[in-house]
This record gives sequence, C-alpha cells and structure tokens, in this order.
Amino acid sequence: DPHGKFSIDPRFGIIRTRKQLDHEAQSVVVLTVQSQLGNSPVYSSTQVNISVTDINDNPPVFPTKSDKVTISHTQPPGTAVYIAHAEDKDSGLNGAIKYRIASKQSDAFGIDPNLGVVNLTRTVFAEKQQEYTLHIAAEDCGSPPLTSLLMLTAINLTDRRLDSLAVKIVILDINDNSPSFVSSPLSYVMEDVEVGFLVHHVIAKDPDEGRNGHVTYHILSGNENKSFVLDKITGLLTTAQFLDHEVQERYRLTVVALDDGSPALSATQVLTIVVLDVNDETPVFLKQLYETAVPENRDAGEFVVRVEAVDRDAGLNSLLRYEILPGAGYEKFKMNSDSGELVTAASLDRETQEVFSIKGSSCHDLGSPSRSSTAQLYLTVLDENDHSPLFTKTHYQISVTEDLEQGSAILALSASDEDAGLNGEVIYSLIDDTYGAFAVDSVMGSIITTKALDWETKSQYTFRAVASDCSTHFPRSTTVMTVLIQDVNDNAPKFEQSYYKASIWEGQSPKTDIIQVFATDLDSGLNGETEYSILSGNENATFLIDSARGILATNTGLDYENTSSYRFLVLLASDRGTPSLNSTATVLITVLDVNDNPPVFSSSEYHVHVKESIPIGSHITEVSAKDCDAGTNAEITYTIISGNERGHFCLDARTGSVNLTKTLDYEDTVKFTLVIQAR
Repeated sequence: DPHGKFSIDPRFGIIRTRKQLDHEAQSVVVLTVQSQLGNSPVYSSTQVNISVTDINDNPPVFPTKSDKVTISHTQPPGTAVYIAHAEDKDSGLNGAIKYRIASKQSDAFGIDPNLGVVNLTRTVFAEKQQEYTLHIAAEDCGSPPLTSLLMLTAINLTDRRLDSLAVKIVILDINDNSPSFVSSPLSYVMEDVEVGFLVHHVIAKDPDEGRNGHVTYHILSGNENKSFVLDKITGLLTTAQFLDHEVQERYRLTVVALDDGSPALSATQVLTIVVLDVNDETPVFLKQLYETAVPENRDAGEFVVRVEAVDRDAGLNSLLRYEILPGAGYEKFKMNSDSGELVTAASLDRETQEVFSIKGSSCHDLGSPSRSSTAQLYLTVLDENDHSPLFTKTHYQISVTEDLEQGSAILALSASDEDAGLNGEVIYSLIDDTYGAFAVDSVMGSIITTKALDWETKSQYTFRAVASDCSTHFPRSTTVMTVLIQDVNDNAPKFEQSYYKASIWEGQSPKTDIIQVFATDLDSGLNGETEYSILSGNENATFLIDSARGILATNTGLDYENTSSYRFLVLLASDRGTPSLNSTATVLITVLDVNDNPPVFSSSEYHVHVKESIPIGSHITEVSAKDCDAGTNAEITYTIISGNERGHFCLDARTGSVNLTKTLDYEDTVKFTLVIQAR
C-alpha cells in the first residue's frame, strides 16, 4: 500500500479504506499483512487480495460534439453512411454503450444500437432535401451502487450516463437528370420582321441542383445560312438576318439543351419556325415576250398560246388574274382570266394580216394592295402548205479518201420550198441502203459518214436522197448520190508467219536459197506492193534476201564450227505507199554440221615410265583427242594399230585409257612404242 489507501486495526485486524478508491485506476489491490504475538521476535504474514468493484461513475464520451459527412444521393437503402463511436472508462455493463438517434428530421436513417453504424433506410434525393442533422446519443448500461439485494427491481434508468453527437449529413447531387424541353416545338414569324426580332423562347428544365441543373442552349443544325441567333443562357431565339417566305417557308432547327454536369447531359428538340407570307412579291411572267403561230382560216376559239406568271407569295397573295390590254388587233383574241389561255375570237386571214403584236398582256394578284405586271405577245399567222421541196441537182457525185474520219461531212444537199414557216422547212432523208456508211442531217442536208470507210471492202456507194416537208399531199423530191472511195495506204504488209525456222548444211556455196517468206498487203497499186529487207541480225552480211520475192539465201559460206545458228534475224516487209507501212518477222536459221574435221590428239607423243614390278591391270596412261564437229561426227574411237604385238597392253576405245594386261620384264623389253589411232 504505497499510497496509504488502507489502514488496519492492530488488535482486531480490521482493514479499512483511508482514501477514495478508483476502479478505473486500479481494479485489484494486493496487501501483505504481518501479525506478531506480544513482543515475540517472530512474525507471520499473509496476503489479502482486495477487488475494487466498479460503479457507474463515468459517462460515455464522443471524441467530438459534432461531425459532418457527405454522401451521394444515389446510394441504395442499407448503405452505411457513418459510424458513431464513444468511449466509456467503466467496465462491464457500466462501460457497455448503446447508440440511438435521439432526434432526426427524417425517417431516411437508422442506427445499429450496438455498433453505432448509421444506415440509409431509403433512397434520398438531393432535389428534395440536401442536408439532414442527426442527434446521436451514446448511453451506458450501468446502474448506481446497490446497498441491498432488495433494490434490484428499483433501478432508475435515469441514472444511466450518456453523451450526444450532432452529425450533419450532406446529400451530394449527381447529374442524373437530363434537361427536358417545356417550350413549344412550333413557332410563327412574319417574313417582314426586322433583324433582332424575338421569334421564340426556348425553355428546358433540369431537376438537378447547382451546375447539374444549369442549362445552356445551342443550335445543332438547320441554321446553316445563320438566319437565327440563340442566346445560350436565356434561350431567346432572334432573327440574325432578313427572312423571306419566298426563299424559305420554314426552318427546322435542331436545338440542344445542355447542363453543366460532369458528364454533361443533354436533350434535343426539333424547332419548326414557319415564315408567314406578306404580299411583297410582284407577279412575274415566265417570259416577257411570247412568240407563237396560229394557222389561218380556223374557226373562232382556236387555241393560240398560254401565258403564265408566277407569284412567290402564298395564299391570296399568289392567286393571279389575266387580261388583254387594249391595243391594235386585240379584238380578234380573248383571254381566260384564270388560266391565261389566249384563243382566237374570229377566223384569221394571213393575207390580211400576218403578224399581231399585242403589247399589253397583264396579270395581277389578289393581295392587298394588289401587284401586277405585263408581257408582250407576238403572234404569227401560218401559211397553208401548197408547195413541195425541189433539189437544185438531180445527181450528186463526190470522191473521198477511205481514211476520212467518222462523222465527217462530205457534201451538203440543197433543196428549197416556197412555203412559209414549217411548211417551207425541208427535211432530208435517205431511202436506199448505204451499208451503214452514211447518214444525212435531216435539217441541214449534210451527208455524213457514220463509220470508217474501207476501200478494200467497198469502193463505191450509190443511193438516193429525199427532200420532204410536213405535207402529206404533195410528192417528195429525190436526187441520186454517188460516192467514190479512194484507196489510201492504211494496211501494212502482213507476214504469213511471225516466226520462221530453217536449216542449211555448212559448207554450201554462197547464194544458196534457204527459205522463202511471204507477206500480203490489202491495199492497191503502190500501196499494196511489198518489198523485203533484213532489218537486224545480219551484221556480217552473212545472208541476203530477194526484195521482190522474199527468198532468203546465203551470201557467204557457213561454218558450223564457227556459228551453229543465227537467231533473231528480223525481216522487214514494206509497201511502197506514202508514208510506207511495214511489219516484221523473225527467222531462226540452224547450220547443220558436216564431218569436215578429223580428231586431233592433245599431244603427238606420250612418254610414260613404269616399274617392271607393277601388277597386271594397272593404269599406264590416258590419251585424249578432240573433234570440232558435232554429234556422231565428233564421237571418237581409240585403237592401237602397232607396237602391242605381244599383247602387254589394252586400250579403252571410248576413254583412251591404257592399262597393263601382261607382266613386264625389264630384262626382256626395256621400251614399248605404241601407235594409237583416234578415229
């Protein structure tokens, strides 16, 4: 007891406390007690264990009195959003802590009483409430000290100790809502409004908060000509340039509403802007001058012409009425005010008046105020058809060359008709077969080649041409056409073969014929006369060719051993036209071998030294000869013609190898001289 917290009665051994005990500082005290009998020098001792029983004298304590936590409003129910934790220095039930929410603004949260974990009981939305404050109480399970067992049933719960914590839970909004348009997708505007006129107010709503709900507006498409400006903040759509109903009646703008969230969400709307018409366009005739013709001697009511005007306005502003303004001759015609059709009011006589020029055909719209314009009518009275066409010649003849290009005009026919207008217009045609070589321009009368001409195929054409008009009551006029085709040098000589092969024995005398080549030319005269020549491959003038007949012959003697073949000998066949045309052919001449060369040994004498002791069958030497001829003419056979009368040696007839067949004896014969023939 170093701190003097206990005392003991020395006579009766009663231990008493002298100071306040603290279970939290020391829960067990071990005292050593000594006893002495009288003045005896002998002591005895014992240990006394004293347990300090805990009482509920310490409250739970939170580390802070307030706290703040932020969560996303998309969390599902059951999500833990906060853990409350308090400390109690007591032990047992006195130190066991229970948690509860003492006061709350919503049923959105619950707490685990043992662990202090705050959970979501339902999904919360920042759009409805952005902040919640929870007052969390931490309460121990202790009771005051018991003086009697009988007091167990009378524990007052108000004696329990507690602490509280205020937790602010902030709900963070995420961008989970796209803007939604609430403004109309249709708007109307008059075409004559000024630049800057307010056309439409684009409105979109976004239920998100803060930047997530801040909407800006943009035009994605449909405004390529930049007719409108959209304020991205206010959504006010105004005109950026003058509108014109006649140019464009409506615009389809694709508008996007974009929030400032991350990532940003958007919505689109197709906004249709209808441009309303005002009567600002004057009717315009499709023509300022209408020219037409009307037959003479027809009954009244004959259709003459239909005038037409357009008004780019719409509705009544574009509805037109037509009329003839007073003027010379206008009484002979009348006009339908709705359709603009002009008809005769009486029969017309060309001999009385051939031309009517009406300077006042008018139209006006039904707008307010009305707008109008005028056009001029020029009417020609047509003559009746009472004449037939006549050619200036009854026969035409012309010569052309066969190389005339397709589509060339070779002759212009001429025929005339005394009638007027269409009755006097001559139409030309061909009535005989031209073999597809010629056609006629039906209006101009030009004879035109329709394909390439070929003198070799046809040298003359004869056919008839016809001149007619639109009448079916009068005979047609005809003329005869003769076209003579002149030959041109358009065909090159052509060899019968492009590649010739021939052979000749060597040693033939010069001017020996080898082969005759042939080339044909489809042209005529000098254009078809063929001449032959050697173009290349005859650099040493070994060969010559008959220029007229194409016979190829030797010009010098040929030697197979010098040149066995002549390749790529190119022949040229040319005609005598201007310019000259030609073609080529290739000849391969093979020189045949004649046995005109004897074999020749590589050496005229062979000296060999051998020992008399070499065994039979030993190789002595080998002779070799060469022959410049070819084939069988160069195949050599070797024989011993003298010096081997006793048969000591044998000779391989094909290889020239000399081998020993009998034993040699120096004392018998010192030297052998063999004469070997190569054949």
